[in-house]
Amino acid sequence: MKIPVIRSCHSNWLSKAPWPVISVQARWLFVALLVLAPACRVFASDWQSYAGHGLVKEIAADRHSLVIQHDAIKGYMMAMTMEFNVQDVGILKGLSAGDEIDFTLDVGQTNSWIQSVQLISHHVGYVPSHSITVPSVSGELRVGDEMPDGLLRGEDGVTRHLSDFRGKALAFTFFFTRCPLPDYCPRMNRNFAATRDLLLADHGAPTNWELLSISFDPDFDSPEVLTSFAMLFRGSDTRQWMFATALPETLRELAPKLDLMVIHEGNSLSHNLRTVVVDARGRISALFDGNRWTPAELSAAIRQAAMVQP
Repeated sequence: MKIPVIRSCHSNWLSKAPWPVISVQARWLFVALLVLAPACRVFASDWQSYAGHGLVKEIAADRHSLVIQHDAIKGYMMAMTMEFNVQDVGILKGLSAGDEIDFTLDVGQTNSWIQSVQLISHHVGYVPSHSITVPSVSGELRVGDEMPDGLLRGEDGVTRHLSDFRGKALAFTFFFTRCPLPDYCPRMNRNFAATRDLLLADHGAPTNWELLSISFDPDFDSPEVLTSFAMLFRGSDTRQWMFATALPETLRELAPKLDLMVIHEGNSLSHNLRTVVVDARGRISALFDGNRWTPAELSAAIRQAAMVQP
């Protein structure tokens, strides 16, 4: 099994410390600021540029992305290793793993990419590949397998089982509310919003389906945080789309089986992207890796899964 490059997202202007001592009302206000504050930049109307410095760890074969072990990017994110998109592949000419570079990161409302690269020195040192080949995980789930049960804490504070959705087609994806890069967690929820619009607008589509956005940050993403955050993507219309947090024991059990990777790095989280469709009988009917899938593809998978007899 080839482990995918971990996609990382975080915010350096936010810490967990204040949350236990502020009121629920203050949390709601703070979550609104979380999304609108200039420091986050995710939902800003204009593009913002940030200067970065780091070591190239890996360049994709198509040269449309590269992995950089970077220093803190002032005003945007802390130091870590992550994959960045590249729009103009020409800026990578002559670069290879191990090179030290300065770069410019451009961040817009729905996308981000490396805009320019300046070579500082070639092959600073040995940089191991960020992709690791390991034996297949025992029990890793495939299409056709029964979806294991797990516990979730809903945005309403109620604890639910995944099995509670039996009889419906269930599509779920993973995220956390502090993720700022628009290509990652925000794109998952934007795609869910568009998918729901497609299904609700189609009067011939099945009605036994549900969308579920699952946070893997239970310490921060409380029910009130999730409820406020969900408003940004679904408004006040909560039909057939729930936000929830995976309980720690559920995440420990399900993550390796779904090839989901979540790594704590200080106050931040690094993770890959995984979206799953479960049919009305409780069996996995589709698996989507990364962020390249479209709402049309997901809605088609949900339609098919909903037609399975429980």
